[in-house]
Amino acid sequence: MHTIAFTAFGLIVLLAAACSRSTPEGAPVITVYKSPTCNCCSVWVEHLKANGFATRVEAQRDLAPVRARLGVPAELGSCHTAVVDGYLVEGHVPAEDIRRLLADKPKAKGIAVPGMPIGSPGMEVGARRDPYEVLLFDETGHTQVFARHGDWPAAEDAHAH
Repeated sequence: MHTIAFTAFGLIVLLAAACSRSTPEGAPVITVYKSPTCNCCSVWVEHLKANGFATRVEAQRDLAPVRARLGVPAELGSCHTAVVDGYLVEGHVPAEDIRRLLADKPKAKGIAVPGMPIGSPGMEVGARRDPYEVLLFDETGHTQVFARHGDWPAAEDAHAH
């Protein structure tokens, strides 16, 4: 009888230890919706894990219904969609920007990196790093720049064209 109780207690302790390692205390889990065959999405998930986030992946053959249900504006679309702590995260958003979103808690629906910019997490191609913006968006689809990454031209150069 004591052996069974001791074994059961040991299993409970091991399970608790395994669970505590997979999710840092109080850290929300990022649920990622992605195609089962998308390699860049898998690399982005690994980027999140390497930066201390716990993830849960939901493989989806068609992400359009997921984006429609969640309310991701079509013009902000990318190859994967995630949800964390009530916010949407669309595309190859760096972990540091997700961390800032969760810390600042702005009144917004989420953040997005539209398209698939080269050099964003999961889209690394050699040393190439194209400049890109992380956009904060609200329920109406209104956006504003949340963060910029890469080398951007000076303000006067950007308006010269």
